[in-house]
Amino acid sequence: MMHHLLKYSFSVVALIVAQVCAAQATNKNYVVIKPGDTEQEIVRKAATVTPSARQLRWQQLELTAFFHFGVNTYTDREWGTGKESPSIFNPVLFYAEQWIKTVKAAGFKQVIITAKHHDGFCLWPSKYTEHSVKNSPWKNGKGDVVKEVAAACKKYGVGFGVYLSPWDMNAPMYGTDAYNDFFVNQLTELLTQYGRVDEVWFDGANGEGPNGKKQVYDFNRWYGVIRKLQPTATIAIMGPDVRWVGTETGMGREQEWSVIPADENMMEKIADGSQKDVAFAPKGDKMQKDLGSREKIKDAKGLIWYPAETDVSIRPGWFYHAKEDDKVKSPQRLLDIYFSSVGYNSVLLLNIPPSRDGLLSASDVKSLEGFSVLLKNTFANNLAKGATVKCSNGINTNAVLDQSYTTYFTTKGKDTATTISFSFPSAKTFDVLSLQENISIGQRVEKFVFEYKDGNEWKQIAEGSTIGYKRLLKFNAVTAKEIRLRILSSRLNPTLSSFGLYKLAE
Repeated sequence: MMHHLLKYSFSVVALIVAQVCAAQATNKNYVVIKPGDTEQEIVRKAATVTPSARQLRWQQLELTAFFHFGVNTYTDREWGTGKESPSIFNPVLFYAEQWIKTVKAAGFKQVIITAKHHDGFCLWPSKYTEHSVKNSPWKNGKGDVVKEVAAACKKYGVGFGVYLSPWDMNAPMYGTDAYNDFFVNQLTELLTQYGRVDEVWFDGANGEGPNGKKQVYDFNRWYGVIRKLQPTATIAIMGPDVRWVGTETGMGREQEWSVIPADENMMEKIADGSQKDVAFAPKGDKMQKDLGSREKIKDAKGLIWYPAETDVSIRPGWFYHAKEDDKVKSPQRLLDIYFSSVGYNSVLLLNIPPSRDGLLSASDVKSLEGFSVLLKNTFANNLAKGATVKCSNGINTNAVLDQSYTTYFTTKGKDTATTISFSFPSAKTFDVLSLQENISIGQRVEKFVFEYKDGNEWKQIAEGSTIGYKRLLKFNAVTAKEIRLRILSSRLNPTLSSFGLYKLAE
């Protein structure tokens, strides 16, 4: 008996190893589609595109905090003019550790500071402009917000990122070729003076400069500087690693494909061999409801792993305004946003703007604490734990409950559909389903149904299309002893690293 078990386990291991090797044969976050490729071959190629190491690390953060802070904090504006006097910036109680400890306690793994917004005011003493903290009364011009935030992140083991606005309303050379040199100089300061930088965040704002012209941003040059100086940093939004989900509401797409069609810009870079590590942002409309279905990829010339980030502010505005202290999103609203961002195969970037005194406001902190409690209490106990798991065509079936992301269930042979059944010794009551694919192998599941057994009849609880890194579904509470997940359609063999049932916290 033991001999047969050993023989079976070796064959299972061999099958998994073979599938991993096949999936990682490309080992790239992009693939070229050849003119003669059939639709079936294109779907197969889509299933083998995988995230880069920096993209995988970014996705697993789940929660990132944004700190919008600067002269707008003191003018009560959302967008500045570039004509503000540095003398207005004076956060007398500024304490970066309060920011970082607060967000870390709430479950956030990384932060991004607005080192320079559109007004051009720099939160570090840049030697390339006078429009910075060095000419403010704060700490007699000796202060450096970026330095203190970076140090606090390092102390508390939180990722550190910088937002650097490409648009600069203060820079006299904006709108000329010289501005790109100026921008590279400031970018280099941020990437060389503050230790490890985990994310660089560019937005697309592009207004006119003093000469009446809009700047032509040399993004490819900027990407090259980042890759050279901070090779592990993700470049977000107007960048090659992460795209904007398309809203600022905290609502992502229910069908969120991380693999989407590439464009001519990408294909040219691959063709001329100039990008060993493809570093460009695909152009075109990334706001459609469907970016990566079979219909969208069938005519593509290439495919790229380009995941979505969902950004939203805890307040109506992005900068702090005292009049919004009673308009802070509630803990329950933040939990809903978690479900519609992280639960939709995205990363949530939540803005928490520091107040004029340099601290996160009490109303924001209270809401974050409440959100943290709801999140922890909802997901503290996987009710599926201890279930008997069965699947007639499954490999490594119990991996879905082993609490390890790297181990995963898959199917035998070339099966792209399957049914995984779970049975419990006694009935369980739940209203949340959590699913995770192992995206280091690719994103594959296209359609699934979740059901429970009522007497002798199977009844549907929920259904979905994509899973990706994480898919969360809420529904009316169900009490059952037997449940099943039916994966109806998948690109190549589906993988599932985690299956969870939970009860929403009150």
